[in-house]
Amino acid sequence: MIIERLSQEHRNIETLLAVLEHELEIFDRGDHPDYEVIRAIISYFELYPEIYHHPLEELVLAKLELRDPAAAASVGNLRLEHQKGTDRLRRVARAIDGVLSDREILRQNVDNIVRDFIESERRHIMIEDRDFFPAALKALKPADWSEIASTSIDHEDPLFSEAAEETFGALRERILQMEHESEVGRR
Repeated sequence: MIIERLSQEHRNIETLLAVLEHELEIFDRGDHPDYEVIRAIISYFELYPEIYHHPLEELVLAKLELRDPAAAASVGNLRLEHQKGTDRLRRVARAIDGVLSDREILRQNVDNIVRDFIESERRHIMIEDRDFFPAALKALKPADWSEIASTSIDHEDPLFSEAAEETFGALRERILQMEHESEVGRR
């Protein structure tokens, strides 16, 4: 159940990365992306993965380190990767703030910063899905999962739940619009 939840959260994050990439393409063409949507994505990443998703992964990792240290080591340093992701996100936020405050910042620099964040997040998710989650499923015992569940914070994703917070309303609408456009394009 925990791995299923983490995997679903990865799919949700992938959706946000696709929206961010779409807005970046608009920016790259010299048009005006929806900065409200971009800021909502940044806010989401500052909130949800930092407070809920990453701490849960780190609880699973701690158990994996006890049960199968070699498997845990082969996954790499997830804590460090999470911190690097936070640092990349801060650079994205600063770059977007710079654009919005009309500071002199090269369009290519903004593109590089945002694209680095998107690509790094995708690589990170791929490694966790491919290596970390299967290793945890193989090594951890039912008691481990129960302990993780009892010590983790129960939460609902504020963007992908029925009761989406107002903060993410515009972003949720943009995602739904993109999904609709994608459906129409497939017909």
